[in-house]
Amino acid sequence: MGLALRGVFWILVYVAVGVAPLIFAVIGVAQPGRGFVTDLSVALGFVGLAMMGLQFFLVARFQNLAAPYGMDALIQFHRQIAYVALAFVLAHPVLLFVSDPAKLGLLYLPTAPWRARFAVGSVVALLLLVATSVWRKRLRLRYEVWQLLHGVLAVAIVGLALAHAAKVGYYMSRPWQRGLWIAMSVGLVGLLGWVRVIKPILLYRRRWLVEEVVAERGAAWSLVLRPDGHPGLCFEPGQFAWLMIGRAPFALTQHPFSISSSAEIADRIELTIKARGDFTRSISSIEAGTRAYVEGPHGVFSPDRDEGPGFVLVGGGVGITPLVSILRTMADREDVRPVVLFYGCKDWESVTFREELEGLAARMRLANVFVLEAPHDGWTGERGRIDEALLRRHLPRRFERLQYFVCGPSGMMDAMERAFASIGVSPDRVHTERFDMV
Repeated sequence: MGLALRGVFWILVYVAVGVAPLIFAVIGVAQPGRGFVTDLSVALGFVGLAMMGLQFFLVARFQNLAAPYGMDALIQFHRQIAYVALAFVLAHPVLLFVSDPAKLGLLYLPTAPWRARFAVGSVVALLLLVATSVWRKRLRLRYEVWQLLHGVLAVAIVGLALAHAAKVGYYMSRPWQRGLWIAMSVGLVGLLGWVRVIKPILLYRRRWLVEEVVAERGAAWSLVLRPDGHPGLCFEPGQFAWLMIGRAPFALTQHPFSISSSAEIADRIELTIKARGDFTRSISSIEAGTRAYVEGPHGVFSPDRDEGPGFVLVGGGVGITPLVSILRTMADREDVRPVVLFYGCKDWESVTFREELEGLAARMRLANVFVLEAPHDGWTGERGRIDEALLRRHLPRRFERLQYFVCGPSGMMDAMERAFASIGVSPDRVHTERFDMV
């Protein structure tokens, strides 16, 4: 099955599972004393529950699922669809209270039945999950703390909601209805078992060891890993992986980083990491021999998947990481296709891989365009930010035939997508990798 057909297939599966509760409502037999609003509220609540269960599936890192879209796009969808699921979940109690205000008494937990307590607990957990995700930085939650809290709250939301549905018993009166919900519940538990038990066991058999930690320009560090008792990792240039270091693969906290090494070298990988957060600031202190686990590769941000007569690479800051993997791989393959690299940094000392990029320009058909926001005295190159005018000055003739790869801060990538559209580059030739996945 091609990627496009596979993408359509997964969309249809998602829609089918999400609307299954509405099908239950249509073909089920209405219970006496229940009006249309009550039936609608229950159906919408079940839709919200189904969507919350599907959230686990979206971020379980199944490569077959992510391949048509890219893991970053899938996680962005996971974030946005959460608001839709929240709306469905909240619509359930709101419609119930509108149809029968006496049901507001169910919110008084000391005297409320357990079905109401489960429901309130699930909604409160959902609101906490959304709030801590949207305002994580404002709340100054460390990423590691947030990731643990996010996982616990997600399981609590679905678990309490299923307990509420079982206590109420609506849409579960017939054997086939109970069978379907039991199957969905078992599927969710099985998915959690795969993510938290089976996959870590498989990772445990593929350990890596830190060979060295190399200081790079721009407050970045390259973590060099070598396989311990296995052949290594086959990946495509531009892909990324989740890293667990100094802990068992069963740990909840994992960090995604782009692979910066050449895809032609399988028995060693490099992950170049900029010191920005709590974990990344500790990279420089990691000692050689430290055990690590690498889960991947992931991502569709690779010229191996989008061939062309040449490439334009645009990076900002540490966004150079997957791009340098592409360049190193092309150099090792003796690829003669032309490449133009636009690389925006704060100043000359922040240009990560500066010397290597200049050396690669002598080995391959690479044109480097460094763009500095705060250039030093005597700088004769481009300054400011990468924009449409700058692109027009440096793009080669017949640039519309090339493939474009952009990686960096979200604001820069949004600006680049608009700029490329303005100068006539087809959107299907522009490929992005966003670093704000977590």
